[in-house]
Amino acid sequence: MHLYKLQNGTLISNQNEFKLGPPMDWDELLAQEDLRNTILKASENWQAITEEEAKGKIEEGLLAPMGNQEIWAAGVTYYRSRTARMEESEDAGGADFYDKVYHAERPELFFKATASRVAHPGKAVTIRKDSTWDVPEPELTLLLSPKGKIQGFTVGNDMSSRSIEGENPLYLPQAKVYHGSASLGPCIYLSDGIDESTKITLEIFRNEVLAFTGETDLSQLKRKPQELADWLFKANTFPIGCFLMTGTGIVPDDLTLEIDDQVAITIDGIGTLKNPVSKI
Repeated sequence: MHLYKLQNGTLISNQNEFKLGPPMDWDELLAQEDLRNTILKASENWQAITEEEAKGKIEEGLLAPMGNQEIWAAGVTYYRSRTARMEESEDAGGADFYDKVYHAERPELFFKATASRVAHPGKAVTIRKDSTWDVPEPELTLLLSPKGKIQGFTVGNDMSSRSIEGENPLYLPQAKVYHGSASLGPCIYLSDGIDESTKITLEIFRNEVLAFTGETDLSQLKRKPQELADWLFKANTFPIGCFLMTGTGIVPDDLTLEIDDQVAITIDGIGTLKNPVSKI
């Protein structure tokens, strides 16, 4: 089942059936420990609509499927990410740290964004004016309940300044946390599991021409989703739930984002998250 947050309502798609409901309190909603059944019960009296009508509602405008939840992120969870981070930080003497964290028992986890820093689907993610190398990072993103249960999955864009992080690994917060540094959407896929063969695709368009494309799948993710969730909840509490980006396996080494580029991230079974690029 897929759950969409509309500008003026709520939409679910479930086995080719579509229902349109009123706006909901997403802090209260995502705080539920059994979100799927909560939505099924709430939607019993919602309006049934056609697939064409549902597409029209989605095209009218989506919001990021969240309330005031925090977004956290995991780093160096794919071998490809490990290698890229080692290369970009070699001159700063930080390359060994990325290799060590890739193999360590404890994962790298860091705070990514508050709700106010998140770009809605179709709205602009941003690159920093004081950065010279900027990339999107396509990531499977977990929706976690207040008790750390995986409630569902969405598509995440973890925008990153590789020039700032590469200068010194201690600059990670500045490379990762700023206004417009994240996007979520287009929906939440309500499920407690996802197949390891699931593909993630990144496309970057410049002047309507494909400038980069890359693909990976979840079998390349070294640390499993529940393992990452368990580490996040070891010493943190999230009364309204939270989101956790699980890392990227696609790294555009020969490209830096420019204003008006278009980023499209697709995760099979969930959907496509699209954002233009701006600068802050």
